[in-house]
Amino acid sequence: MKIRLPRSTHNWVSVIGAVIAIIALFMIVFLFLVSVIMNESSSYLGLIIYILLPTIMIIGLILIPIGMFINIKKRNGRDTEEQEAWPKIDLNNERHRNAFFIFSFGTTILLLISALGSYGAFHYSESVEFCGTTCHKLMIPEYTAYKPSSHARVACVECHVGQGADWYVRSKLSGLYQVYAVLTNNYPKPIPTPIHSLRPARETCERCHWPQKFYAQKLRLERHYLNDEKNTVWDIQLKMKIGAELAAKGLKTGIHWHINPDVRIEYIAADKKNQQLPWVRYTNIRTGKITVYQDKEAKFDTLQIRQSAVRKMDCIDCHNRPSHKYNPPTIFINEALTAGMIPSELPGIKDLAMDICSNEFGSTDSAMQFIRNEIQDKYNSEYPEIVAEKPFLIEQAILGFQEAFKRNIFPEMKVRWDAYPANIGHMEFNGCFRCHDDRHVSNDGKKISKNCNLCHTIMAQGSPDNLEYAVAGKPLKFVHPAEIDEDLNEVLCTDCHTGLNP
Repeated sequence: MKIRLPRSTHNWVSVIGAVIAIIALFMIVFLFLVSVIMNESSSYLGLIIYILLPTIMIIGLILIPIGMFINIKKRNGRDTEEQEAWPKIDLNNERHRNAFFIFSFGTTILLLISALGSYGAFHYSESVEFCGTTCHKLMIPEYTAYKPSSHARVACVECHVGQGADWYVRSKLSGLYQVYAVLTNNYPKPIPTPIHSLRPARETCERCHWPQKFYAQKLRLERHYLNDEKNTVWDIQLKMKIGAELAAKGLKTGIHWHINPDVRIEYIAADKKNQQLPWVRYTNIRTGKITVYQDKEAKFDTLQIRQSAVRKMDCIDCHNRPSHKYNPPTIFINEALTAGMIPSELPGIKDLAMDICSNEFGSTDSAMQFIRNEIQDKYNSEYPEIVAEKPFLIEQAILGFQEAFKRNIFPEMKVRWDAYPANIGHMEFNGCFRCHDDRHVSNDGKKISKNCNLCHTIMAQGSPDNLEYAVAGKPLKFVHPAEIDEDLNEVLCTDCHTGLNP
C-alpha cells in the first residue's frame, strides 16, 4: 500500500516543523546512545537530552498541524463549495486512510518517546547532578560543601522534597521562579536562610534518623593550633552526651533529649535567622505540665507573644547545616594543618592564614592570588633561610591553604561562615547558647542552664606532650589555652570567638 501524505501537509510551515522534529529526534537518540555506550555524563548533556531537545521536537510537531490548518483555511477561502463545518474520516477514501494511519503511527511513536523522555526528565531533574551543577554559579557553594558532607550519598531531593506528589509539585512550582531568577540574574547573594518553605524535618530526616533509636555517649578529640610563631598544638578530648550514659535509657537525658517523643519544645524567634530566641515553652506531654522561659534581657510582652509565630523545635533547629556547612577559618585551617595540607613547621603560618581570611574578596581568583602573594612576601622578608632551604614547604602551604579556602569561602556569591550560622555547638555562633545562657528564666525562677556538663564533659586537655587527664567520674574544668582576663563563667564563647580566633 502506497502511503500518500494529505494535500494539507504540502506547505512550508508543516515541512519546516517536520524537519525540526525529525532532526531533534535523531539528536536525542544519538546523544542518548553516546551517553550510554561511552558512559558520558554531565549536567549539560542531561539538560540537552531530556529537556531542551524534547522541547524543540514538540515545537516542530506543533508546527505541522498549524501549517495544515493554515493551508486548509486558504483552500477553503478559494473554494467555498468544498468548505465543511467538521472534518469527516472515511477509511474507504485513500487520502483519509493514509492520513489516519500516519496520524495513528506518529501519535503512538510520539507517546512512546514522550513517556520515555518524561521518565528520563523526571529522574534527571531529581538527580544531584542537576541540582548541583546546572545553575553552576548559583549552586557551586552548596554543591561544594555537600560533596564531603556526611550526606554526600543522599540525593538533594530526599531532604529538600521528600516523598509524595504534593511536595514534588510544590518544589517544581518553586523551581519555576528559581529558573526565572537565574536567567534574569535576580537573586540575593548570599541566598538567605533558613528556607521557611522547606518540608518539616520530621517528615524527611526521620526517615533515616529516628528519635526512638539514639546511642550512648561518644568520645571526641579536637586539635587546635594557637596563633603563635610555633603554631602550638592544643588538644581537648570531650565525652559528648549524645544520649543517656546507657543506651537502653534512650532519650531521657543527653543532647537529643530535645526531640524526646514525650517532650515538646517550642520557641519564638526575634529574627529571621532564628538566632535570637527570647521565648521558649517546654511541655511534658505525659504529665501535661507547661513551663515558659523568657530571656530576662529581651522579654516579650503578652501582645508580642500573641502576634508572633510559635515554632516547634525539630532536628533542623540545631542541625541547620547538615549537608552545606561552611567552616570558619579557625576550623578549616586547623583541619588543614592537622591533615598536612598546610605544613605546621612553617613558623607563624596559622596566624598569617587567619589574617588573610579576615579580608573580603571580589572573586575566587583574586583571593587565590592574594594568598600566594601574602605567603611569599612574609617568608621572603622574615624567613629567607626557609625560602632558600625548604621552598617546597612554602608552595605546599600556598596550595593547601588555597584548597581549604575554596571549600569554605565563595566570594562571587558572598558565601562564607558568618553568612550561615551553624547551630551545633557554641564557639563561633551562639547555637546552644540561644537558649542555654542562664538568662532564660521561668516565672518560678527556673533557668535554662549553660552548664557545660549538660552536653559534654572534658576528659583531657592541653598540649599533646603534657595532657591533663580527668580522674574517673570527675570531669576537668575547662582551661583556656590563652591567658584571658574575663571570668569564663560570665561570658559566652562568641563574645570573643568570631571564626577568626585560634
